[in-house]
Amino acid sequence: MDAVMAWLEGANHWGWWIFGIVLIVLEVAAPGAVFMWMGIAAGIVGFAVFFVPDLNWEYQFLIFAVLSVVSILVARRYLKARPIETDQPSLNRRGSQYIGRVFTLAEPIVDGRGRLHVDDTMWKIEGPDLPKGQKVTVKTVEGVILRVEAQQTVPDSSS
Repeated sequence: MDAVMAWLEGANHWGWWIFGIVLIVLEVAAPGAVFMWMGIAAGIVGFAVFFVPDLNWEYQFLIFAVLSVVSILVARRYLKARPIETDQPSLNRRGSQYIGRVFTLAEPIVDGRGRLHVDDTMWKIEGPDLPKGQKVTVKTVEGVILRVEAQQTVPDSSS
């Protein structure tokens, strides 16, 4: 604790800028969009200390704390209202890539529950009781459970 107090009492603009860079590098190692904003806040405090070198450490720390909290809250609110679009929206939501796809049951659905072999994985499924061999469409995903319903057959119009 004494080392932190000594650093705060003797902090200059270079110390705040280095601290800011360390926080931004930490963001790269542990992404979560928190350390980046704290690093930017530290950089701003560094500029404040550069222009007002006699600024007490208490005020420096107060400015850093307020800027950190405000910038994190503003960034989260902004990103929640405008999510970052990606070319692979289901990358980390594996089950969502199966919505709308049709599969054939290798096992029947009994009492609303069953299992479905999809690609290289066995998924738990829920839906109406259906026999083995029935085609099903994945409608939604809830955690690790695929919700399915019977595939509607299209009448043959060639007869």
